[in-house]
Amino acid sequence: MRIATMATGGIGGFLAVRLAKAGHEVATIARGPHLKAIRDNGLTLDGPSGVEVVQPWIATDDPAEVGEVDAIIFGVKGDALEDAANACKPMIGPNTVVVPFLNGVEAAARLLEILPEQNVANGMAQVSTTIASPGVIKQTGEFNVFIFAERDSRPSDRITALRRAINEAGSNAPETDDIERDVWSKFVLFSAVSGVTAAGRCTIQDIVNMPQLGELFRRVVTETAAIGRTMGVALGPDIEEKTWAVAKQLPPTMRASTAIDLEKGLPIEVEWISGAAARLAKEVGISAPANEALYAILLPHKDGKP
Repeated sequence: MRIATMATGGIGGFLAVRLAKAGHEVATIARGPHLKAIRDNGLTLDGPSGVEVVQPWIATDDPAEVGEVDAIIFGVKGDALEDAANACKPMIGPNTVVVPFLNGVEAAARLLEILPEQNVANGMAQVSTTIASPGVIKQTGEFNVFIFAERDSRPSDRITALRRAINEAGSNAPETDDIERDVWSKFVLFSAVSGVTAAGRCTIQDIVNMPQLGELFRRVVTETAAIGRTMGVALGPDIEEKTWAVAKQLPPTMRASTAIDLEKGLPIEVEWISGAAARLAKEVGISAPANEALYAILLPHKDGKP
């Protein structure tokens, strides 16, 4: 397959290395020192199984140089979605599938405001990665699951082809019969992990070990699940308890990317996580005080501070 990563951050970079090593033509869209390092030294994935280096088919900051591709792995920060979606238009043909792997539950709907309806799928990623240094993607933990589908969850040849490519590249892309449920299931967990580890400047271990933090975490989970159910998402009746059980099995030192970006003084995705939960709750007429409080606490750091 001919695949582009838009852009080549933690998720895009991870999949770019795996897919390129499996023989696919991968175009990495990047910029600045990260792009220069990829061009000069290749793209590196430093993970539990060792260090892997690939030379992408194309490394560029101009999608027009790439041309039409079969699939676009769309993994940018929430605030960058509009600009990135417009930028990737030269790579989109009639049957190109754009798979968003963004935090939150609104990426597909936001893409539909910019890109043709027939090109937009939906998806969610469960992998812990970051740009460790220019040209180097660091993976912490062995888990890597990529769930995606057409927005109506119906089977399609293009989704099957991309899923097969990712599976054969050594990652995990299982089938799903309800992508909206899966995206929201991650959001139920991530809204709590993101909000609490960022606002509390803490780790999962702190949340599990401190009753007060654990109670806050569970309140966020309960609120976010209620929002999804009110919006008609088929979340399981026991998702709250399952989410808490999952949280207790996460790496003890884990923090959300929100917390890491906050610590570095970088802009944070608060509008699309705690902010989204607070906003969607108001839209459907239910209360979400824990999410609202986390949103308010984190909002001063939205644009980053030294």
